Amino acid sequence: MKEILREIGMIARALDSISNIEFKEYELTKGQYLYLVRICENPGIIQEKLAEMIKVDRTTAARAIKKLEMNGFIRRAADEKNQKIKKLFPTEKGTNVYPFLIREHNYSDMVALAGFSEREVETIFDLLQRVRKNIEKEWEFVKKGNKRDY
Repeated sequence: MKEILREIGMIARALDSISNIEFKEYELTKGQYLYLVRICENPGIIQEKLAEMIKVDRTTAARAIKKLEMNGFIRRAADEKNQKIKKLFPTEKGTNVYPFLIREHNYSDMVALAGFSEREVETIFDLLQRVRKNIEKEWEFVKKGNKRDY
């Protein structure tokens, strides 16, 4: 069997490393930019939904969100109907850095897919979505405290 997940992991780690270096001047590190992008794209999102979207546990999300808030990229605001619910919004600082994050993302996509036809890109996208959906089922299962049977 091909080592597909190793390849995906190497790609993800290389891109993460590049982003951590390039985003250092904005004081964004360790994947915080992923959270900031999602908050900019979904203003008012709650922490649990954001963690689910990024596929991390709530503790990991809470740490990243706290750092983004401390560095002035996002703010929390209580829900109008339920004060216990805290919604996340980008600040002006967060909104100002968002276009740079998207340009970097688009550039990385272009570099990664150089030499592929449009049809090949669609195929890669479709296949990776299927892989993600398979893994999401396992993620949900394990996240609920279950053990996988190898």
